[in-house]
Order: sequence, then structure tokens, then C-alpha cells
Amino acid sequence: MDVVVLDPLFGGRPAASADRSALNSVFGKPMADIGLAPRLLAQTALNEVRRHADGLPPESEVVIRAAELFATEELEGEAPEQYARRVVLSTGLTAAAVARAVEDVVTQLGALPSTTAAELPATEFGQGFRTRWVPRGKVFAAVLASNHPAPNATWVQALFHGYGVLVRPGGRDPFTPRRLIAALLAAGLSPHKVAFLPCARGVGEFLLKEADRGIVYGGERATAAWRAREPVAVRGPGRAKALLDTDLDDAVTDHLVRSVAFDGGVRCNNLSAVLTTRPVAGVADRLAERLSGLPVLPVTNPDAVLPAVSRDGARQLRGQVDALRAELKDHSGQFYGGDFLVELADGSFALRPLVLSADRPGHSMVGTELPFPFVVVAPWSEQDGVGPLSDSLTLNLLTGREDLVERAVRETGVRKITRGLVPPWATAPGIPHDDNFTQFLLEPKGVVSKSHSTSEQ
Repeated sequence: MDVVVLDPLFGGRPAASADRSALNSVFGKPMADIGLAPRLLAQTALNEVRRHADGLPPESEVVIRAAELFATEELEGEAPEQYARRVVLSTGLTAAAVARAVEDVVTQLGALPSTTAAELPATEFGQGFRTRWVPRGKVFAAVLASNHPAPNATWVQALFHGYGVLVRPGGRDPFTPRRLIAALLAAGLSPHKVAFLPCARGVGEFLLKEADRGIVYGGERATAAWRAREPVAVRGPGRAKALLDTDLDDAVTDHLVRSVAFDGGVRCNNLSAVLTTRPVAGVADRLAERLSGLPVLPVTNPDAVLPAVSRDGARQLRGQVDALRAELKDHSGQFYGGDFLVELADGSFALRPLVLSADRPGHSMVGTELPFPFVVVAPWSEQDGVGPLSDSLTLNLLTGREDLVERAVRETGVRKITRGLVPPWATAPGIPHDDNFTQFLLEPKGVVSKSHSTSEQ
């Protein structure tokens, strides 16, 4: 593909930057020449967005139309197929995963009216008494990662509720937010409501500090400093877990394999740990055998299910995995010859699934996440309590014990529960992903339009 040039954008105008960054594909070939916004340019964009941020939301039809354009139309000379291929080659996600991500974005944006209604309580309290939900500020900043395109829907949700938005894209996927912005502008969004700001990490932190509300995605290192800052929503490692308190029959095995490997294991809600009351070695071996059968194909192949990385990415991951194997038992190597990295003819490295096991539920590496199908199996018993099940974006309970379900629901470190053979990402409007994002964006204000004697006393 041709090398695409992407510069910062605000006020509907690109702003050429002398600071440039080259983005290479998983093949090691140049894909994009990206202009990075220095702090002064970011400040200028912030000032413009704030100056035009009136708190008024666009018409719902603008966002819904933008979702359709994003998925189906040529935007700024880029066809949907070109966009999808760029994301595949820059991130190492499979073509099927990117296609599903586009569907996810369209679904989430189309559901924003119903999601809003489901996440906000009633507003009418009798004649003359009501609550209005309004933005908690004027400017929203999004600092994104590149593991999956779907989280871009969160900053569009802020736009939907009336914020002016500053978007700092992930380093490997500037294409998704840039295309979404093009779709929003084509659908009629005011160009002063949104800015696209590729930039260094420090400039992204500046945007989060200066905005009224924000969201940050990334690993523990990127997100840890923001967890104590109420105006910033943190989307760090998911550490999704399953408690296997039943026999590992074919249906349960199928469910766990899919929960680990769906979309190449890159989602924040893919399972990264299975704690079990059954023999750990048997569970780990069965999962490893089944996962080892997933086909090894280039990510551009429509049948590919495993992600890929570049040579440099492979080198980094090998070091991480070697450190894990030194502490945990490897159950996957016996099924495919020991190496989870497979060099393909195109120069990329496919990432085979990896199943390791620990000797205790509290092992520090239980919950480790890697950007491919990776899971640690560990023992669990009643004496361990719900503590080892905590620190989970999603906890899948495969148990018939109602008391354990109730204890897990009340555990503060568990954000969402799924029961039985339900995938960790299953949801519906109103089901929180990680707390109630609508109420994070909006606050209630009372509006009283009729006096009553009781209220005047």
C-alpha cells in the first residue's frame, strides 16, 4: 500500500508538523508518515475546541449517519477496504477481527440513545419537578491504545453528549480515529468540536490534565498514574478470569477456548486466567491441546484467527514469555514444538496460543496479559476465598454455587459477572463495561418550575 500522510487536525483543517514519526507494518515496511503535535500545537487545538465547546449535543442522526459512513463509504479518498487493510497491517489484528470491530463501532454508536436511556435513572418527579443530565465539563480528552479499534466509540459517546473532544490516537492505529472524524464531519458535525492529535506520551498526559473529563487506555505503566484522578476514566489491563468449578466437558472446553482466543486474544475481556477446583495440569493440558489446533495464517487471510507482530515485536514478546516460563509451567510447547512464534513468508510473526500454569491462585503472574491468546491456569479452593478472583474486568463463573455468585458480585474488584457458557464480552445497552460511563460524562441538575408550599418552608 502507498504510504499515507497523517497530520494533526482541528477546526476541520490539517496542521502540518515538522515532528514526524514513521509507522511500519507487521511486515516491517513503511505504512504511514505521521505528524506529531508538539505541546504548543496541542495547546492551540485545546484552546480552539474549548472556545467552541457549548455543551450542546449534536443531533443523534449525525452520529448514527457517521457510523454508516465509517463502515461503508469512501472518506477522504479512502475506501472501507483500504482502511481495514491498513489497520490489519499496522496492528497485526486479523482481517476478521477488524471487520468485527467495524461492526462493533457501528452497533455501539447506533445504540447510544438506548444506552443513555438505560444508564440514567428517571427524570420526572411530579408536575414541575425534574432532573436534567448535562455534561460535567466542556472538553473531553481521549488517549487511546491500539489493541482494538472498538474503544474509539467512547470518545464519540462524549461528542454525542455535547463535549468538544481531543483525540490522541494509539501509536499503531491512527487510522480508526482519523476515519471516524472524517465520517463525523461528513455527517455534519461542527469541525470545531473535535481534534485529532497524534503526539508524544507527555503531550497526551498534558491533554488529560487540561481537559474537564478524559479517558486513557493502555497497560499498567500507562494508566497507573491516573487511577486516583476522578475526572479520568482508566481502561487498563482487563485481567478477565474464569472460575472453573465444574467438569471440563466438550461444551465447557469450547467456551473457554473461544473466551481466550476470540479476536486473537487482544480484547481487554479475553480470558487471561482460569482458576479451577479441578486438577490444574489436566485443565491446562486440555486447553493447550485445543488452542494449539488454531491455524497459523497471515493476518490478511480471511480465515486467520491469530494475530501477528513485526520482527521487533517478536523479539520483545520472546523476552516476556521466557521470563514467564521461568516461573510457570508451559503446557503448550508439547503440542507445537516449543516455539509460540512462527515466522511467516511475509516477514511477520504469527503468535500461537500459550497456556501456562501456576501452583497457587495468588501467584503474581496470574492475570498477566499478553497481546495474543494467553492464559494461566491456577488452583482454587474454598479456603482461598474470592480474593484471587478479584481485579477482574469480567469474571466468568462456571459453578452452580449461588453463594459464590453472590460473594463475587459484592467483591469490589470485580467489574462484571458472567455465569455459565456466556462469553466475557456479552452485553446489552445499560450493562456497564467498567462502571457507568454515561454517568461519568453527565451529572444531574434539578429543575423546579412550580412552587409548592412544602418546598417553600
